Amino acid sequence: LQVWTGAHISRVLLERGDAGLAAVGVEVIPRGGGERIRAHATREVVLATGAIGTPQLLHLSGIGPAALLQQYGIDVQRELAGVGDNLQDHLQIRAVYQVDGVKTLNTMASSWWGKALIGLEYALKRSGPMSMAPSQLGAFTRSDASQPHPNLEYHVQPLSLDAFGEPLHPFNAFTASVCNLNPTSRGQVRIRTREADAAPSIRANYLNSEVDRHIAAQSLRLTRRIVAQPALAKYRPSEFKPGVQFQSDEQLATLAGDIGTTIFHPVGTAKMGPASDPGAVVDARLRVHGVRGLRVADASIMPTITSGNTNSPTLMIAERAAQWIAEEAR
Repeated sequence: LQVWTGAHISRVLLERGDAGLAAVGVEVIPRGGGERIRAHATREVVLATGAIGTPQLLHLSGIGPAALLQQYGIDVQRELAGVGDNLQDHLQIRAVYQVDGVKTLNTMASSWWGKALIGLEYALKRSGPMSMAPSQLGAFTRSDASQPHPNLEYHVQPLSLDAFGEPLHPFNAFTASVCNLNPTSRGQVRIRTREADAAPSIRANYLNSEVDRHIAAQSLRLTRRIVAQPALAKYRPSEFKPGVQFQSDEQLATLAGDIGTTIFHPVGTAKMGPASDPGAVVDARLRVHGVRGLRVADASIMPTITSGNTNSPTLMIAERAAQWIAEEAR
């Protein structure tokens, strides 16, 4: 086994022979740049570059929508219209509630002295904020009673901030993050240039459907009902974001977009399906339609996003891919 750190794949190497189109290796930009290296495969090429990287790499290799590839002067090796389409993600809507009578990380970590105490507690006792997961509470529930199964997931953190990378708020607060587990909005990933080191265009199209906008408004109302329960009354929670002045579906859906952000669950951009499906990219064994020796083993192959975190399902995809590769190599 060789692991090349800092290397960047620029494209899959393809050859066309009597048996059709086949993947024979990859072209790699070495760490720090320099002359590109070609690594040749003895059996097959397996892409595990994620729901953003996989469609970008396929596009750069000449696999994808013909019009897009031709726009950037890339020879069409295999037209597959679905490459880069069907992007799905879980949008976390981060409602913030200010509290009294209890400390949160906002004030505990607001000074160097506070940070030192947190570090010391962990060093001496292996307890405290440094021993905790990012979210201290998770829960699944329905946005309304008509849902056949839980369609919302909560992650609750004892901190708050305007956006990731911004400072914590100067007051004690918690964040009740809720996401729609079954979004109907669909986005896409598209190359913007034929240069492999350029980031692709990512259009998530969050809240693009009326169904998603309605569920977003419902989820914020449900959060308000939970926070108003007697168990939290002694902390006198006050809604900081989005704000109690917003009540209508239209207002709440708009504010959901303003305070929402990715929960880093992108999937679906090289979806599994039969060759008869014009949007399908891989078959039931993760092999790219019409390209021998090329397989995808990451979250991009999911036709529909899972009703929960995507990490474990992606591990399952990888395990199944490994099983099939081993079986076919015998």
